[in-house]
Amino acid sequence: MSRNTGSTWKKSRRLGFSILETGQELTKRNYAPGQHGNARRAKLTNYGIQLQEKQRIRLTYQLSEKQFYNTYLKASKKAGSAGENLLVMLESRLDNLVYRMGFARTRRGSRQLVNHGHILVDGNKVDIPSYQVKPGSVIEVRERDKNMKVIVEALEAQTTTVAFVEVDKDKKKGTYVRIPERNELFTAEPINELLVVEFYNR
Repeated sequence: MSRNTGSTWKKSRRLGFSILETGQELTKRNYAPGQHGNARRAKLTNYGIQLQEKQRIRLTYQLSEKQFYNTYLKASKKAGSAGENLLVMLESRLDNLVYRMGFARTRRGSRQLVNHGHILVDGNKVDIPSYQVKPGSVIEVRERDKNMKVIVEALEAQTTTVAFVEVDKDKKKGTYVRIPERNELFTAEPINELLVVEFYNR
């Protein structure tokens, strides 16, 4: 199985975009990494702009190119906007919702929790990070894992949650209340998902 490796902070600086959605990566050095990172960047072509936007979204959700493209293909076959469908499908992934509920500090950490069988969906163990969770489903930490240090510390560090999930921190349980609206996604770091559609349709 392929994995996203390497420094997330370097990737964020290269893209000029906070992959962690906190902005911390760009606070001190908001230019590309490397010896010439602070030099003026060349103007991007239309293709370069589309590619950059695709990479921003793909790396935010920590997917390989193959995983991201397959998700796009499924989204494009659904009724409605392919771009918005793509974002909804990415947000509905189990590993993403575990992260949104605060059970892990990063999406990479949430994927590990899912892979290792620590997460239940509607009472059943699911160890597939890409599992598409349906609205109304209950996601919780397995009973014997509720005192895991990484989960307790992640919940203690969490101060806010998105509106489309509800979380009971004491019970280590949450509900995927509804499909997120477009204006609830990428509010701190705006993206244009239509550029992704143009990239794959070129």
